[in-house]
Amino acid sequence: MFRPWLALLIFPALPAFAQRDFLTPDEVEQVRLAQEPNERLALYTTLARQRLDQAQHLLAEERPGRAGLVHDLLDDYGQIVDAIDTVADDALQRHVNIAVGMKAVTDAEKAMLPVLEKIRDSQPKDIARYEFVLSQAIDTTRDSLDNSSADLGKRATELRAREAREKKEREADMQPKDRAAQKAADQKAADADTNKKKPPTLLRPGETVSKQP
Repeated sequence: MFRPWLALLIFPALPAFAQRDFLTPDEVEQVRLAQEPNERLALYTTLARQRLDQAQHLLAEERPGRAGLVHDLLDDYGQIVDAIDTVADDALQRHVNIAVGMKAVTDAEKAMLPVLEKIRDSQPKDIARYEFVLSQAIDTTRDSLDNSSADLGKRATELRAREAREKKEREADMQPKDRAAQKAADQKAADADTNKKKPPTLLRPGETVSKQP
């Protein structure tokens, strides 16, 4: 019978640089289906809670091998929180109302941050194995909580200002021909957006509405 732990002994170097997915295939599918930003924020919040609950459960009882599992759970947790911020920023830049989703995020992060800090302060015997990712998870949660607690209108304004600043910096580094091509692409996108906002019409091309006397 194949034993997973034996594979780690046979191939010890393989995981050293392999990129581990922070979501399971089923979770990836759930995220794909949750296209609406508020739904996706709520889903990511649930997944973050699950990772932290699992880590707490492992830490409640000393047993061999738990340190590696706790490390991976905390690492997943931090990446999920990063994903929450990415979804929120993208939605705000697209002028999507995410008040409901951010309320769920804020409430969850206010509850999760003390749990992470309690793990750190309790200094489990094997904390050296996951102390770094735990510290990262705490910092990530604090930063995310600051963002989720902020005024959404102000956050959106700051995001657009940062985007404009970064775009200007990128254009400054471009060659003249590349800068011209970028401006043409931006104008095309702006025209397309303007056309989308025009009210629909049943008139044929070139046809006008005659004025009544």
